[in-house]
Amino acid sequence: MPGSPSEPYDLVVIGAGPAGLAGAVTAARLGLSVAVVDAAAQTGGQYFRHPAPGLGAARPQALHHDWPAFAELRGRFEASGAAHLAGHHVWAVTRQDEEMWSVHALVGEDSGAVGSGTGSAEVSGSPSGGGTGSDGEGRTHEGFSAERERPVRLQARAVLFATGAGERHLPFPGWTLPGVVGAGGAQAMLKSGLVLPGQRVVVAGSGPLLLAVASSLAAAGAHVPEVAEASGYLGYARRPRALAANPHKLLEAAVHGTALLRHRIPLRTRSAVTAVHGTDRVEAVTVSRLDRDWRALPGTGRRIACDALAVGHGLAPQTELATGLGCATRRTPDGTHALVLDGLQETSVPGLWAAGETGGTGGWQLARTEGELAGIAVAARLRALPALTRSRRVRDLARRRDRMRAFAEAMVAAHAPGPGWTAWLDDDTDVCRCEEVTAGSIRDAVTALGARDARTVKLLTRAGMGWCQGRMCGAAVACLAASGTAQGTVPPSADRRPLAVPVPLGALAALPEEPGHA
Repeated sequence: MPGSPSEPYDLVVIGAGPAGLAGAVTAARLGLSVAVVDAAAQTGGQYFRHPAPGLGAARPQALHHDWPAFAELRGRFEASGAAHLAGHHVWAVTRQDEEMWSVHALVGEDSGAVGSGTGSAEVSGSPSGGGTGSDGEGRTHEGFSAERERPVRLQARAVLFATGAGERHLPFPGWTLPGVVGAGGAQAMLKSGLVLPGQRVVVAGSGPLLLAVASSLAAAGAHVPEVAEASGYLGYARRPRALAANPHKLLEAAVHGTALLRHRIPLRTRSAVTAVHGTDRVEAVTVSRLDRDWRALPGTGRRIACDALAVGHGLAPQTELATGLGCATRRTPDGTHALVLDGLQETSVPGLWAAGETGGTGGWQLARTEGELAGIAVAARLRALPALTRSRRVRDLARRRDRMRAFAEAMVAAHAPGPGWTAWLDDDTDVCRCEEVTAGSIRDAVTALGARDARTVKLLTRAGMGWCQGRMCGAAVACLAASGTAQGTVPPSADRRPLAVPVPLGALAALPEEPGHA
């Protein structure tokens, strides 16, 4: 019966960014019971990060573009009746039976659920351990109490992956020095903590995020001596139809370009930071000119004094949860892997949908569109109302999605890393920071021991076996492993892991039996 302790959710959405919020709002409006689980304490995802309440930020919207649109989406989510389970780190999704999924997460003792304006509620049992707890909607999350965090299991008839993307890191000599941060990480420091990574910050790497980061840092008071873009912008000209169909992207570029001019920040294309200098922290960087394959041109290195470097080489979709269930992936133009999705955002595994960066990097507006489209598709399936997917709204959303996705593909192609970047690395450069595996050790594994893929390199060198499980070094290890083969510079397939995030063994040992399993 409705509201009984054993009742599952119709839909569990993993991720509370624009894609997840749009999917949850839409599905709830169409009559589904929905829970949104997210590791962060607040909604918004990586793009719409905002300062913790304790920092007393008077105008958090000043750090964002399109804040009014996000505020409107957040308001609709808060009024939707969907439960928001903050502080939940999802580590696996498993199939319970043909019609049900289990979503497994770790949650801290101070995390709770907010739904339908009911406020906070206990999520998974009393502090003394065992039992179940309610989210305020009558549904239960089974788990146990641990000293710091405990496992939680949610049941759902469908799952929407809105897990976003993470930064892709390409190493270079000196990249482990304090003061070197990801470009997105620098922006997160500013948006979440109202702090700068330094006072004199070079911004480098590849992709349109660099322009946004540089203008944000400069507006917050940092001096940005230079933006070094490893690619150029002529690649966009090869996709004139995608440009013409997305004029708002040209406007965004103009806004950032104007900000660079206002702050007198030079933009150098076909240039990259190929070394960082310093003892206890960053003191300077070397910026070199690159050829079309990203090889540094001899004699072009320039030394720039700075106390921080914000560097990023694009984004990689976070697909581990989905690929662990067998969802098919496709290789994107910049060498990452995204989920294969049909016209209604469903993966290759029935009952699992995805929206946003999991299907390929494309920005928050595309993510919001795909989230709404997925929410309609889930409701149509679960309520046996296929007519929902033939509505005018769905046709409009699909056209908008296709238009923005075409631009996204052009964007990642224009900024794809070239194969020559591996020549930046001397043999002493740490590639895997966790296990302190150098570029020389990986090259030896390839040339002397016959490794031809990232997995074999891992087995021979321990690269990727540390705490981050290859999230920092995976792309670089794969490129170095493939450098002596015909495969080029990308891994042969997306990673498949049974655990998407690190999980204490005690949490696994204390998991209750899955329903229906002896």
